[in-house]
Amino acid sequence: MNKAKVYPWYFAMGSVLIYGLLSVVPGLIGIGYSFTDWSIYSKDIHFVGLKNYFTVFEGNGDYLKYISNTLLFTVVTTVMKTGLGLLFAIALSTKIKFQNFHRGILYMPSVLPILVTGLTFTSILNPKMGFLNEFLRTVGLDFLAQKWLVDPKIAFFSVMGVDIWRGTGYIMTMLIAGIVAIPKVYYEAASIDGAGGWAKFRYITLPMLRQTIAVTVVLNVLYGLKVFDIVYALTNGGPGKRTEVMYTAVFKMLSKGLYAEGTTISSVMFIFMIIIGYFMVKILTKDEVVE
Repeated sequence: MNKAKVYPWYFAMGSVLIYGLLSVVPGLIGIGYSFTDWSIYSKDIHFVGLKNYFTVFEGNGDYLKYISNTLLFTVVTTVMKTGLGLLFAIALSTKIKFQNFHRGILYMPSVLPILVTGLTFTSILNPKMGFLNEFLRTVGLDFLAQKWLVDPKIAFFSVMGVDIWRGTGYIMTMLIAGIVAIPKVYYEAASIDGAGGWAKFRYITLPMLRQTIAVTVVLNVLYGLKVFDIVYALTNGGPGKRTEVMYTAVFKMLSKGLYAEGTTISSVMFIFMIIIGYFMVKILTKDEVVE
């Protein structure tokens, strides 16, 4: 397609229609059901207003804890995956031996199925016979051996650690593509002016990567807000409810037949993601110039 040509608005109607039917409409239907008492235990559905929302946001309920867990997961994993991904991208954009091999090794975890990752790390982090604790005991670091997925104090951090391990390579790959696309002439001119490695990173690499970093942050934030699979595979929200996030709570509510309560939690996150996505897109596109 000709990038310089301005195409009519209706060129985008197909994708907008598909997105609306598969995402927006189900979300709006869920919001509608959140104002009812719909459940498997009753044949009739009654309008209850904001009762379900008051239940979710009341201070002595569990849902505020689920929301805080979801936000904590989103912030920590986004910062760590973006930071480590940038670090690896810079390191593996330089000329080193077996460069593609190292890239492949770091990217590999992101293509593993969640179930495989969950089963593997459930075994590795087993407090009694897990590889990690056995290794620590073998090298004389018994005091570092922990009940990684069982101890309420560290279980959630273990889950976040596994997710960071799994997602960093994907972010690294996106950032490598951004770094490779930066014209070499900028670095050559900087070298002539006597700029060092840090100066080149600060004044060339980082500014030129800003859009790519913004995209990765948006993807990470949206993924973190709707996280379910990795938590379910590793702990199913336990021990107790220490690793429970919003969508594991939705899954359990729907499994119990409490459809209205489940759709209420889902609706809260749906609205929240729309708001977050809107402001992120505004930030992402604020410096774009339309000719």
